[in-house]
Amino acid sequence: MMQSQLAGVDRRQFLVAKLSAGFALAVLPVSAGTITTDAAGLEAGEVSIPTADGQIPAYRAMPKSGKSFPVVLVVQEIFGVHEHIKDVCRRFAKLGYMSVAPELYARQGDVSKLTDIQEIIAKVVGKVPDAQVMSDLDAATDWVEKSGKGDTRRLGITGFCWGGRIVWLYAAHSSKLKASVAWYGRLAGQASELQPKHPIDIAGSLQAPVLGLYGGKDQGIPLQTVEQMRAALKAAGSPAEIVVYPDAGHGFNADYRPSYNKEAAEDGWKRLQQWFKKYGAA
Repeated sequence: MMQSQLAGVDRRQFLVAKLSAGFALAVLPVSAGTITTDAAGLEAGEVSIPTADGQIPAYRAMPKSGKSFPVVLVVQEIFGVHEHIKDVCRRFAKLGYMSVAPELYARQGDVSKLTDIQEIIAKVVGKVPDAQVMSDLDAATDWVEKSGKGDTRRLGITGFCWGGRIVWLYAAHSSKLKASVAWYGRLAGQASELQPKHPIDIAGSLQAPVLGLYGGKDQGIPLQTVEQMRAALKAAGSPAEIVVYPDAGHGFNADYRPSYNKEAAEDGWKRLQQWFKKYGAA
């Protein structure tokens, strides 16, 4: 490949150098009851994480004083690392965690300025390879280790929507992970070059226990696939568990959207903390 062609590839690889401010345009207007977590007592803000081929932006939050905090990787919804994901990071920091949310679409594009979900999928999300995401999450873990602030021997991961599927995959990928919580992540689908496997395909090779939180009224994740996943986990003798909230739909933890289900969200958050404690990520 000629040098000029290489330069063009390099320019395209990182289309997002900084995180967007506020909420993604596709989710506006946000609900009046949106939860806002302040940064009092925290060190919170944007950081840059070195990866195999360059830097990606991330949001990091942790207590202002102390070190050796337990670590949680927060994996974005389909809308990228916008204000809701940053707020979730601050919620973890208030619990004593060092939380990091890397922008995992950085090479493919900025979804925060797109207003239509189908456009987000077609232009950006559909072009993100699973292998790239696994590598970037590894890079975030390495960055935490080198920072001297987080204790990656107590490493957890959680993710929502698009990130829920990623949590299952990362639990099969990472040998450092202690515990994982997936919120309404897709479990099955067609294999492709960018997404060669789905959670149902790796149910027998999880290296860290996963708690899956799903909505009984989720229009995008059929309960049939949830039951298939349960059966696959049981057959593998996995300690992973799946909880279904009968009255909740997709995005039930997204307090800034109409999909929010307060009862299911609060119960899920409580279960997440118990799961992390049980398996050494607290």
